[in-house]
Amino acid sequence: MPGYQGHLAGGLFFGVMGLVGAVLLGWLVFDPLLASGLLGFCLLGALFPDVDTNSKGQNLYYAVFVVVDLGLILLGYYVWAAWFGLFSMLPAVGSHRGWTHTWWAMFLVPVPILLIPLFVRGIESLPYFLPFYAAFTAGYLSHLILDGKFK
Repeated sequence: MPGYQGHLAGGLFFGVMGLVGAVLLGWLVFDPLLASGLLGFCLLGALFPDVDTNSKGQNLYYAVFVVVDLGLILLGYYVWAAWFGLFSMLPAVGSHRGWTHTWWAMFLVPVPILLIPLFVRGIESLPYFLPFYAAFTAGYLSHLILDGKFK
């Protein structure tokens, strides 16, 4: 089982291949800033399954969770901040290689990437945030594959 560097390398590989494929298929027009954001989300997805254990990924995630939750509070979205805070704690409840290492979590965990903008900005935000959901999911998939979950 690779450490966080191996999962970052796997996430980077999946992210670059996904980005190249999306551009070649005409699904995405290449933009360096967008590409950087998508690769970042892919790397976050590659690290997420190990957020349930004391790791560098966990440290990064909880720092991001605090910033997002604080942003929701400062914008006055208190109910969203409460839900986000609750769901941010869930990985600590399970055991390592528990629910965070399942195929269904791969699709369910990144749903807030779509839901928060949907409720804050409306349905017109969905096409813009869908690639970020896909990037996170691709990174998550790379983690599960590297951990041998699909043997």
